[in-house]
Amino acid sequence: MGTPPATADEEMGTFAPEDLNPETRERIEAAVLEVFSATDFHRASIRDVAKKAGVSFTSIYKYYGSKEGLLFACLDHHLYALTERLIDHLQGIAHLKEKLRKVFWVQLDFYERHPDLGRILFLTVPYKKWMDDKTFKQPKFIDLLMDILRKGQQEGALNQGVSTGVLLDFIFGFIHRRFTMWIYRGQKENLTEDANAAFEMVWQGISNPFEGQHTANK
Repeated sequence: MGTPPATADEEMGTFAPEDLNPETRERIEAAVLEVFSATDFHRASIRDVAKKAGVSFTSIYKYYGSKEGLLFACLDHHLYALTERLIDHLQGIAHLKEKLRKVFWVQLDFYERHPDLGRILFLTVPYKKWMDDKTFKQPKFIDLLMDILRKGQQEGALNQGVSTGVLLDFIFGFIHRRFTMWIYRGQKENLTEDANAAFEMVWQGISNPFEGQHTANK
């Protein structure tokens, strides 16, 4: 049976991905990760995704509206899962350093489990194009980390000579580079294998270099 022609509203992608059958959405997003992680963003297409997912082009277009809408909705869904996983792992951790150690580890572990997602985020998606989309902001995830870092600065445990955003960039920059080189080197070891030692290096970079002096002077 042929696919019925799309209505004007459907052609504009006015249906939300959340309205899809969960099994269909899962197949589409699995195909997105496979297609967009394996080729240049500009070469990937909705038709490639539709073919791998076993879903019609019209159906995908109806719910996502464009190639960018399709990709960024998929990224948003997975980053939401990362945020929820991080919130769960932080439960019961009171000490600042251990909270940040867990933040560091959870991200590395997540990208090790989902290397196709990491490839898209760090290697294949044009950052300028993604930054123009609202999904780039990830407010729940960023606000969670910014609150932890800001509190650490207020308590004097973290470097107060830079903005909270710079501390966040420092952590993200290390994770970005670590994943990229893990891929480049052929994923020969677990990405989390040296996470504790690597975090100690990051901690030295973001902690307050004068904290000990302040404590001694009290």
